[in-house]
Amino acid sequence: MSPTGTDPADGPAGSGRPVVEAVDITKRFGSTVALAGAGILIRPGETHALVGRNGAGKSTLVSILTGLQAADAGTVEFDGRPAPPLSDRDAWRQRVACVYQKSTIIPELTVGENLFLNRHARGPGRLIRWNSLRRDAERLLAEWSVDVDARSPASDLTVEQRQFVEIARALSFGARFIILDEPTAQLDAAGIARLFERIRGLRAQGVTFLYISHHLQEIYEICDRVTVFRDARHIVTAPVADLGHQEVVAAMTGEDVHLPEAADRQLPAGAPVRLIVEALVTRGGAELSMVAKAGEVVGLAGGGSSGKTEIGEAIAGLARPVSGRVRVDGRVLRPGSVPDALAAGVGLVPQDRNREGLVPLLSIAENVTMTVPGRIRRRGLLSPRRRDAVARHAITDLAIKAPGPEVPVVDLSGGNQQKVVMARALANDPKLLVLLTPTAGVDVRSKQTLLGVVHDVRRRGTTVLVVSDELDDLRICDRILVMFRGRVVAEKPDGWSDNELVAAMEGVDLDHV
Repeated sequence: MSPTGTDPADGPAGSGRPVVEAVDITKRFGSTVALAGAGILIRPGETHALVGRNGAGKSTLVSILTGLQAADAGTVEFDGRPAPPLSDRDAWRQRVACVYQKSTIIPELTVGENLFLNRHARGPGRLIRWNSLRRDAERLLAEWSVDVDARSPASDLTVEQRQFVEIARALSFGARFIILDEPTAQLDAAGIARLFERIRGLRAQGVTFLYISHHLQEIYEICDRVTVFRDARHIVTAPVADLGHQEVVAAMTGEDVHLPEAADRQLPAGAPVRLIVEALVTRGGAELSMVAKAGEVVGLAGGGSSGKTEIGEAIAGLARPVSGRVRVDGRVLRPGSVPDALAAGVGLVPQDRNREGLVPLLSIAENVTMTVPGRIRRRGLLSPRRRDAVARHAITDLAIKAPGPEVPVVDLSGGNQQKVVMARALANDPKLLVLLTPTAGVDVRSKQTLLGVVHDVRRRGTTVLVVSDELDDLRICDRILVMFRGRVVAEKPDGWSDNELVAAMEGVDLDHV
């Protein structure tokens, strides 16, 4: 099979010229080889998966396929014709669009203004014709079955609605090839189901998708073929049905990878209580009372509207609850105070690393030590040597792929950025570690490292609260509290089945609570 998967027997969508074909693409950034003779071929009407570990070259390929940068070597063709010059942005928009994990929708504008940004209908005197803009936006949204009001502020849209608006905007330029970059990272199960339904509907209307995700189960649900990159190179392209999960993982990593699961051990009978949550009520109305012992790993699971994230943020001091108390080692935390939570020994990995977890332009060392200035002072002054020493330990312990602590985190892949966030959470040797969707948007090897941290810290007596709807995140837990519509509806001990837990998260087995 060729690097671009040109075997005509590869899949059902074999007729016609490829929507896009990239051949022998090489791209370097200084001494770093981002792509080495890699390629991909995507056929009309298919949903084609692109998978690989962070740093495998996926993002670089996307930037080349969307005309944001040129390859050093190799060719890109759309419908059998060479890609346009990079300077011709309109020509690129007519061929391809990317809906990124980080939305490009401007929240201060309306939906209609976002749809026709910089191409508003204008009348005499170059004034914007607002009525025409609104009608055009309503017509576009109706054509592609996007159920939002063109006059609504974009800030009112859900993550799911923003994605659909971005897809409609791309289609309005004439593009029929859409790249979806981690589209489900912030969606609950119902939102994912609706997204997949829309993808299938758009495919029936002649739209082709390149689907990038770290969630392998999604690949098997929605994609026809899969291409795997590893270490900047093409590894394999094949029909999804022909590759099992372990084969895909092995292609991504070069070896078999098994994610951590709950430790096969009982908590010591005399383990002290580390965390007490008393009648906590969030601003969204979610409620929780719970007790956890030192060394215990407790999961807090549920869908996007379950209230689990609000609870996790309130426990960690990131959000102020309406009522209730949180105690860590007997100390009552000041509601809504991150500094007080840090002082009490709470470590936090927030849900959104880009918005809440990192200062992108600062170095790894500065990010890792941001919450522990006392550890890196010498004679009252910050010691760069001590700061860098702490960061070097973190780089080694968490296998952060970087040449040194001085590297800005903006230069790291998503998985390595998440490891920096984890390193900062661990920097104060926490008594309680709160992890909010800790492996969202990271590759399988990074996921293995991040979840492996839990086993390490629990042995030191740290209590861990894992707040997630990702089954892989929850497998490491001793028990799981399942939330639905703001209430705990079930408690699952270790040994649960996937179907059992998902049913509880969706509220299916409420009669058995």
